[in-house]
Amino acid sequence: MTAVAVVGSQWGDEGKGKITDFLSKDAAYAVRANGGNNAGHTIEIDDKTFKMRLTPSGIFTAKSAVIGNGVVINPEVLLGELENLEANNIDTSKLKISNRAHVIMPYDILQDEYQEEVKGANKIGTTKNGIGPTYMDKASRIGIRVCDLLEKETLAEKLHANLTEKNDLFTKVYGKPALEFDEIFEQYYEYGQKLAQYVTDTSVLVNDALDRNENVLLEGAQGVMLDIDEGTYPFVTSSNTISGGIASGIGVGANRLQTVIGVCKAYTTRVGEGPFPTELLNATGDRIRDTAHEYGTVTGRPRRVGWFDSVALRHAKRVAGITALSLNLLDIFSGFDQIKVATAYELDGQTIDYYPASLKELDRCKPVYEELPAWNEDITGAKSWSDLPKNAQSFLKRISELVGVPLVTVSVGPERQQTIVLQDPWEL
Repeated sequence: MTAVAVVGSQWGDEGKGKITDFLSKDAAYAVRANGGNNAGHTIEIDDKTFKMRLTPSGIFTAKSAVIGNGVVINPEVLLGELENLEANNIDTSKLKISNRAHVIMPYDILQDEYQEEVKGANKIGTTKNGIGPTYMDKASRIGIRVCDLLEKETLAEKLHANLTEKNDLFTKVYGKPALEFDEIFEQYYEYGQKLAQYVTDTSVLVNDALDRNENVLLEGAQGVMLDIDEGTYPFVTSSNTISGGIASGIGVGANRLQTVIGVCKAYTTRVGEGPFPTELLNATGDRIRDTAHEYGTVTGRPRRVGWFDSVALRHAKRVAGITALSLNLLDIFSGFDQIKVATAYELDGQTIDYYPASLKELDRCKPVYEELPAWNEDITGAKSWSDLPKNAQSFLKRISELVGVPLVTVSVGPERQQTIVLQDPWEL
């Protein structure tokens, strides 16, 4: 069997959608493992742009697309995506949804909003899509799962209990109005009936495929630096975005993961609050943002931009077991004079090569930069390594050296054909 896991190696938005779409043409199953509709993957096919928030990016070319048990699902968003795909003649019948996946309920979305509101200046900067509260419900063992939407009595029983608890919170703590049972119940039971055709035990499907030695592509959301354990806590997402989280979010053993591809950009971005040592708050950052159109797929918010941070990448490599890199947006640096790469940090006068857990220490960290020459050539038409300018080749070699893993693909534009394959990820 061959299982290739794709993880974001920075703070999300690295272009995982493109590499998963590219790899899925050779996959029997393309499986989404974690996160919710706060994670947007943009796919460009034949001059059409698809912004996927829940549907696996591999649905376009893989034989089957799977939403695993680690994903939290907003049924309204998912059904809207499926409707859009069908309108563009994309076969959605091959989608399978885990019966164990948890459902984002209306009170989760409101709780997300209210929590951010009361935190004020200390807000996390969530997308307010209810992701965190849904994972809170899951951990508190009061969550509503996809299988519950299919059983009228089960849904009614769980919804009644949850609304009692949530309405107490909303009215007595947040001073907000209570929610009514009937409208939510009818709406979500109807969602369940519409999704029923897709629902199954996806762990069985994926493990059986691996037993048959079929190619399985495992797709994570967000990035390692947003992992709830290994990221810049508390400015993180609510799930494990590392490869271990992918395994549990799909229902496969960790020993199934043969290859873990870390997707990165030629620079670094992040959305929302939290530490960002290499952030560029100047004209260079603005230039990268505008040239690369760095605005959130889900929120439209301008992304924070910084130089490539090899300290963060080495941290991601270690905790996520990254065995290869897929680098995107190399073309952005055409016409630049130089590119900077952070090779280490300076903390209180000492050079360190690890990523601190303490936010106060991170605030005192200053990047130690290495400067590399850029290039003037337009590389968007490059088809192979030899087509790249020498300076671009030198930059890529240095990134690989600093992180300590080989590069397998390099993207020089958003289209599928603008991907240079250095090694076949399915053969690593």
